[in-house]
Amino acid sequence: MLDEHDEIHPLFYGAPKSASFKKLRKRIVRQTREAIEQYGMIERDARWLVCLSGGKDSYTLLAVLHELKWRGLLPVDLLACNLDQGQPGFPATVLPEFLKKMGVEHRIEYQDTYSIVMDKVPAGRTFCALCSRLRRGNLYRVAREEGCSAVVLGHHRDDILETFFMNLFHGGRLATMPPKLVNEEGDLFVYRPLAHVSEADCEKFAQKMAYPIIPCDLCGSQDGLQRQQVKQILDGWEKNSPGRRQVMFKALTNARPTHLLDPNLFDFAGLERRSVEPKDSIVDKSNSVPILR
Repeated sequence: MLDEHDEIHPLFYGAPKSASFKKLRKRIVRQTREAIEQYGMIERDARWLVCLSGGKDSYTLLAVLHELKWRGLLPVDLLACNLDQGQPGFPATVLPEFLKKMGVEHRIEYQDTYSIVMDKVPAGRTFCALCSRLRRGNLYRVAREEGCSAVVLGHHRDDILETFFMNLFHGGRLATMPPKLVNEEGDLFVYRPLAHVSEADCEKFAQKMAYPIIPCDLCGSQDGLQRQQVKQILDGWEKNSPGRRQVMFKALTNARPTHLLDPNLFDFAGLERRSVEPKDSIVDKSNSVPILR
């Protein structure tokens, strides 16, 4: 990857020259491209609404998608979008200034969902469910207004794993965030191109690039969230057995309905056995009496 200014997108200006960063960048780009191809995300000449929160994950997503497009590997138009939800103290000028400086086409949408969440959610309850529904509804609306066929989110491998275990522990189902889905209305795709990328790599990448990170003070300030608890469990497993997260993620790509218990996925009731000759016997065809070895 050449880093002369005429060979890269402005989002990569000032990238570290170290071998470790180049390996990190190459790995993230490769894993993102693999996910895009594996899950069939590319519609030629499509337009994607790339959702940008100002966190490490969405900055990584934005940079890698522009890297792929810059190199002719992603034949779609990209529109970055930040939804300003009216949180007190939110630095509203950071993202517009950054995107303008980087030459990234963008739209900043203001909708005061913060007040709605604070009004509707009882004291002591978490904000995530209502906040995400309101945010998603507004992003779908913006995507339609901008002629986009897909809403693109920055969820990474660890988000997908955490969601799986949250559903397992608290929801009683085997389910997680899919890399690609169609919304309930059926008119928009939802993509997660960072599905194969680890959270640690996103964090390292965004920090090394010195992107202006904006923390989420709305839900990040709450203690005892189910996702935080699951994350602590996964951190413990990873510490005791390095590489455990990747093994578990691989399992999500290798489901075997015959070895689970869901009759809607596999017809257990219709399963039939076949009569076969025992492998450890020889049949005397003259009188059909089996002769033991």
